[in-house]
Amino acid sequence: MSSGQPPEPLPRDREPTLTIAQVAERTGLSHDTLRYYEKAGLIERVGRTTGNQRRYQAADLAWLEFLLRLRGTGMSIADMQRFAGLRAAGDVTVADRLAMLREHRAELADRIRALRRNASALDDKIDHYEQLLLDEVEHERPGSDEPT
Repeated sequence: MSSGQPPEPLPRDREPTLTIAQVAERTGLSHDTLRYYEKAGLIERVGRTTGNQRRYQAADLAWLEFLLRLRGTGMSIADMQRFAGLRAAGDVTVADRLAMLREHRAELADRIRALRRNASALDDKIDHYEQLLLDEVEHERPGSDEPT
């Protein structure tokens, strides 16, 4: 029977784990990339089975998803490594991590503004060429020079 309380979390050594194939499927990363991320220090050493197969915890998956967001925003591998190192060092680095994320967010905002300006310039050029095509069609139509 349920007491209305959420179940207590399983101890870390008893929570469900994922194989490298399952993590690759969920994240879109290849097996090789997952191994590289571990070797490069982006993720902490992943737990292993007695057969030495990687077993990822939910926390590993959540961290990988955050790394993918950092990568998707253009953060370099070197900066991701630096951030991962700060994270691994614990709570004493929270201020440094916050500063790093704020700086990256500001750079991202600059890139977004530049992309919007570039998109606007492309829109203007597209409009220009569409108008040229419309004008060309108007001039090719028989009787298009006559008033309507």
